[in-house]
Amino acid sequence: MMTSKCIAITVSLCILSVIVQVLYSQTTNMQERHLEVPDDIYTPVSRDHMPKGPAYTVRTSDVFTTQVNIDEDGNDIIGDAANEPSIAVDPTNPNRMVIGWRQFDTIDNNFRQAGYGYSLDGGLSWVFPGVLDPGNFRSDPVLDFDSNGNFYYNSLQGDFSCDVFAIRDGGVVWEAPIPANGGDKQWMRVDRTEGLGAQNIYAHWNLSFTTCDDAFTRSTDDGLSFEDCVSVPENPFWGTLAVNRDGILYVTGTSAFGNGIVVIRSFTAQDPNDNFVWEDMSMVNLDGSLDAFVPINPQGLLGQTWVDVDISEGPGQDNVYVLASVRRISNSDPADVMFARSTDAGVSFESPIRINTDNSTSNYQWFGTMAVAPNGRIDVIWLDTRDAPAGTFFSELYYSFSEDQGVTWSENESMSIPFDPTVGYPQQNKMGDYFDMVSDNEGAHIAWTNTINGGQDVYYSRIIPSDVLSNENLIFTNNSIISYPNPFTDQITILFNLQQREKIQVEVYDILGKKISSLLNEETSGEQKIIWDGTNQENKPVTNGMYFILLRTSTTTEIIKVLKQ
Repeated sequence: MMTSKCIAITVSLCILSVIVQVLYSQTTNMQERHLEVPDDIYTPVSRDHMPKGPAYTVRTSDVFTTQVNIDEDGNDIIGDAANEPSIAVDPTNPNRMVIGWRQFDTIDNNFRQAGYGYSLDGGLSWVFPGVLDPGNFRSDPVLDFDSNGNFYYNSLQGDFSCDVFAIRDGGVVWEAPIPANGGDKQWMRVDRTEGLGAQNIYAHWNLSFTTCDDAFTRSTDDGLSFEDCVSVPENPFWGTLAVNRDGILYVTGTSAFGNGIVVIRSFTAQDPNDNFVWEDMSMVNLDGSLDAFVPINPQGLLGQTWVDVDISEGPGQDNVYVLASVRRISNSDPADVMFARSTDAGVSFESPIRINTDNSTSNYQWFGTMAVAPNGRIDVIWLDTRDAPAGTFFSELYYSFSEDQGVTWSENESMSIPFDPTVGYPQQNKMGDYFDMVSDNEGAHIAWTNTINGGQDVYYSRIIPSDVLSNENLIFTNNSIISYPNPFTDQITILFNLQQREKIQVEVYDILGKKISSLLNEETSGEQKIIWDGTNQENKPVTNGMYFILLRTSTTTEIIKVLKQ
């Protein structure tokens, strides 16, 4: 006799299957309105003629965040857009890292190109030299280094085929792009083991949007050529890849046949002389399904599925982990970050764990992203609306980590101020489809998108998972102004740092442009802290709503939005 618990599980799996089939049906019928094709012509836009503003940079003792898509003087380029970032860190020189993104030279034109920025000092400063292949449509960047320090940039073209650009021998010169088959939402991973598959490059994509009959390829000659496409069981889509310390390849995504989130593995993919096969398929229960075209990201994904492996020699050795932001089955939550692990190298997966700890079933925890450090620590980030004012999607970057193979997790910590993800759309109503992260034994390197400066920009963050300090310890490296908590009820703290002594005004305005209060009007320098108690110039409480904090000096003017509840 089937127990009530078994019946519940069976019903949940059936519901999941129906959801996935509907999603896949929607996906396969999207060719005519697909977003990764050129629908605006290329119009050259000079960065030199775009307006500029201060780039956003903030540092605490455990978190550092700085803008990447900046001009040659380190300024924010106002009116462009950048999203869908991917990050790669050179294992032979961790100070060398690259972030790629979809570059929109102006939000008035939907044409995008292959943007990239690099750092040679561990992420403290970044250079945005321009785009690869200027004037040609490129999207969905995915980046990786091999174990020798050779760098690869996988780029989707408007006909759904991909190219891989390479920089070799630790240099700075891009080689000519190599055709790599491919398709929409391709993901790429390089084998960094010392085994049979060392330096192999693997790529997998969505079968619905490709120039191939199948959805997987590999290169066994250091990216000089890519093999013919081969099929993957279940045709999973919207997922990533991982390689364990023995060269076993893992592919994850949502099954095209309604079987939910799956993990496929191959022992023989590493052998360049073998027409490899896929040996195993495992179902992963995350109590939810991937989603797309949701209110918080109307023309994009809720996030993709992440798979990663423990390559340490510790107790989690060879564990396989899967994580995604999913629309829940067991309740009405539109987006939770769910995690499941396998302790038998991916043969089977345990019951899921919810990473976000908010009590609501109506908030969005979206763009969930995971990476596993060489020592086995698991890092997870996501965007979170738990503190958003009613009727808004204001989001903050959240972080949690586990040092016991995913059994327990650190307290959810906010790593950013709130921002409105619905502003700065580049002729597409979305903030992209994914973030990316690389973890080392010290912490996490993160490539992500936010709108803190009023438009879509790409940022690098470095998070060290030791006691993350509170916002009161923020130190600014430029004249940026920041406030917390935001939204606020009784009072809000305003922090800024002046690099030189000068006259400064800090004022509060309402949404009609009327000055509400003057908080500072004097000559000063260095780090400053001001508290606004939510009153006007007559010391009467202001009504709830949106206000603007303006910082004005002889050299700069900066404005941020704050919300009183």
